[in-house]
Amino acid sequence: MLNMEIIFSGNKKVDAVFNGQVIKTDQPVSSGGNGSAPAPFDLFLASIGTCAGIYVLGFCQARGILTDGIKIIQKMSYNFQTRLIDKIELEIVLPPNFPEKYKNAVINAADNCAVKKHLINPPEIIVTTN
Repeated sequence: MLNMEIIFSGNKKVDAVFNGQVIKTDQPVSSGGNGSAPAPFDLFLASIGTCAGIYVLGFCQARGILTDGIKIIQKMSYNFQTRLIDKIELEIVLPPNFPEKYKNAVINAADNCAVKKHLINPPEIIVTTN
């Protein structure tokens, strides 16, 4: 089993220690934080786009395709009734010189994102105390 340690670093800062790295979070000033780091939910949303991005990057690197001009625009639709994001759209922006024959394949690469796969088949989350 993998372990991640969650620590409280003062005020509204909650950080995660994993694999020797500290992932810092904070709440925005409007929520009583210092705004010194992304909020946890912002990191969750960013993990979707950056995960797709690493698959797009790997696809391009494996084929010697330059990534200059490639970016992903992540669009999130917020449902005010449920107070949840109900749709996330990833648009891969490709430069004009991107090989036409790889356009569908780069979409398939982004679809392989492990974060997306975990959202489709979510893990069980159990909260306990010692």
